[in-house]
Amino acid sequence: MNKQTVTGFALIGIILLVFSWYNTKQFEKQQEAQRRVQDSIAKVEALKAIESAVADADADDIERMLASDSSAVAQSDIAPLYKSDFLNYAASDSLEEQLVYLENDKIKVALSTKGAQLAEVLVKDYYKYDSTALYLIDNRRNSVFDIEMDAGQYINTTDFNYEITSATSQSVAMRLYFDEDSYVEQLFTLSTDSYMVDMNIHFVGMDEYIPRSSSSFKMSWAMDMPRLERGYDNEKNYSSVAFHYANNENIKEISMRKDGGNESLVGLTHWVAFKQQFFSAILVAPEFFASGDVSGKMYADNNANNYLMNDVAVVNVEYGDKSADFSKDFQFYFMPNHYPLLKSFDLKFDKLLPLGGWLVGSITKFIIIPVFNWLHQFVNSFGLIILLLTIMLKIVIFPLTYKSYASSAKMRVLKPEVDKINARYPKENEAMKRQQATMDLYKKAGVSTLGGCLPLLIQMPLLYAMFRFFPSSFELRQQSFLWATDLSAYDSILDFGFKIPLYGDHISLFSLLMGISMWLYSKMTFDSNAATSQQMPGMKFMSVWFMPIFMVVICNNFSAGLSYYYLLANIFTIAQNIAIRKWFVNEEKLYDQLKKKAESSTASKKSKFQQRLEEAYKIQQQQQKNTRK
Repeated sequence: MNKQTVTGFALIGIILLVFSWYNTKQFEKQQEAQRRVQDSIAKVEALKAIESAVADADADDIERMLASDSSAVAQSDIAPLYKSDFLNYAASDSLEEQLVYLENDKIKVALSTKGAQLAEVLVKDYYKYDSTALYLIDNRRNSVFDIEMDAGQYINTTDFNYEITSATSQSVAMRLYFDEDSYVEQLFTLSTDSYMVDMNIHFVGMDEYIPRSSSSFKMSWAMDMPRLERGYDNEKNYSSVAFHYANNENIKEISMRKDGGNESLVGLTHWVAFKQQFFSAILVAPEFFASGDVSGKMYADNNANNYLMNDVAVVNVEYGDKSADFSKDFQFYFMPNHYPLLKSFDLKFDKLLPLGGWLVGSITKFIIIPVFNWLHQFVNSFGLIILLLTIMLKIVIFPLTYKSYASSAKMRVLKPEVDKINARYPKENEAMKRQQATMDLYKKAGVSTLGGCLPLLIQMPLLYAMFRFFPSSFELRQQSFLWATDLSAYDSILDFGFKIPLYGDHISLFSLLMGISMWLYSKMTFDSNAATSQQMPGMKFMSVWFMPIFMVVICNNFSAGLSYYYLLANIFTIAQNIAIRKWFVNEEKLYDQLKKKAESSTASKKSKFQQRLEEAYKIQQQQQKNTRK
């Protein structure tokens, strides 16, 4: 195998190694905002257990309880007294939580009077990997939304039961009264055929309670994202917490090293997203969040609650101009990570998809996705669509493939002439002369030493675009083909029942077939160049065996669609090379042509590189003469 092909394989390997390292090597770091929110949630749960005992106890009983249990919650936390009798009533256990439902063709939402928050979100027409209904929020067991404000004393809305003031099939209004004329009203609206839940927070008469010195209130949203897909590793690699700064073209995602991470919001923030591989829960602030903190932590595989990760957002919202009557608007989005849908909102949601940087992302968005969707208009099977897409791409890049093969063939057929040069300058101190004569031969024959490498490098953005597209392609989710039940997840023909480090707990047949096809192509290329180039020790193992084995290990847990595409790409490349050798490139005729061209070529003007090479050679010769003296 010549150096150019080795370089191409090495670059592919380096990119895959970096990508794998970036997604798997993660760090654990505690985050203050997450701790505060989790402590707050734990405190609320502790209060529920204690308040029932406190309700029937007198002052002496309470003192005895506090004195006998040093681990009890602080006295000020056990039975908080609010300055408003209305708030004390709303915080009492005599009020029962009520659920009110909003529903359209896209989602079904349950709203709880306890804290006026989302208690249930069902995304319709989609299912989890086990064919059960797809809930992003399930009976408020995995989501807590709290508003903390200074109203003469700090209050948290999760401590109170709101009063339902109006309810229709499309909207629900709940109020938390401070007195007869002062209240906070939260109005939730679900539009027809929409994934968005609008939340309007209406402050009426609250200028009597909110101090003039208070300029903002705090919103905290903690959510356990459920496992929705088959492959844990693949799902984890494409899930994170993301946010978008105002007037910024790109988004940011927190680094999830060691399965967790956190980041502070240092500017006006438009939205925060809890992103799972194929679905997202997003909180949008049209007037922006002033500051805050976000964090995420991955759960272990097969945890008892079957959760994927715990996400927390703690954000500060400026009141702006406070008056006797003012409102703040927010929107929740619960939707699939489908590129056309995300793009349609014009809120930079499409940036949630990991399509690559400017070059790779442009190839994916403007070439691969449109062609993929166009083919889907005529073909229902996504396995056949991948086949057709691969054929089309191979046809498009055939000129590059031909150029790469032809360049390698030219260097291969000139090997006898290179051997003559090596025989003419056999000594070690004649290495520069040998190199200079070889380059001169290539130049006269019209052979570029980079001719075989450059076409491979030009193809790299396209190959990497496909690498990013298939695992994040919503179209492939739960689409079956041949033995694969889900092209977006791994295909398994044998489950071990135990996990092998790096490899997994199963055998992916598409990954295995891809490795075999890669081995065949590598062996064919190596054997064709073995007689015409000097191979480094161990190069055969690296080229023929290591890379295929490496790819099998890496792709075993990746999407079956990606391994299937690489399998097809390898098969078509082998077929193209056989066709080129048989019908397009006659190496015997090519050798005669290059030999005649080299013999008939006149000495051309030396390039600057050749001049520098000759100068270096002269200096080396002079140094050797001085050493002998």
